[in-house]
Amino acid sequence: MSNKSFTLIEVLAAIFLITVGIAAALIVINQTTAFTQVTSSKLVASYLAQEGIEIVKNIRDTNFLKIHKGVGGISWNSGLPSGTYYNFDYRSEAVPDDSNCPGKNYLKFESNFYKCSATANSQKLQRKITLTPDGSDILKVSVEVSWQERGREHQVIAQENLYKWLY
Repeated sequence: MSNKSFTLIEVLAAIFLITVGIAAALIVINQTTAFTQVTSSKLVASYLAQEGIEIVKNIRDTNFLKIHKGVGGISWNSGLPSGTYYNFDYRSEAVPDDSNCPGKNYLKFESNFYKCSATANSQKLQRKITLTPDGSDILKVSVEVSWQERGREHQVIAQENLYKWLY
């Protein structure tokens, strides 16, 4: 007579293999979730860094429009003093922006926009702009967006040179 039942060792080996397989799958899912969250945050930070450059460009372009309209006493880089600044957002008309963002060093998502905030949200998004003149016709703009996620510091940096247009 043949015995077709499993021995205790075979059952334990099968349970061990199933447990290892499930544990490996859970680890892969956890790593994928973490990677997706960080990638999403990097995308947001990239857009916020580009927005920082666009804010500075907007201030420069507004100066050129004023000069073209004959407003006196204004230069192409008025409102763009050299230095490092945190307090500005899409509403800014000058850097530093003391009207909309006095003492507010974080960016917080409010009403479909990232605005200056004195308090940080869970990511602690912070945008730092550095303006460095290079001669009289070039302004070097560097924007760094930094945040904390999953116990680590992250940052995205964007740089661009702005030039004095001929007018």
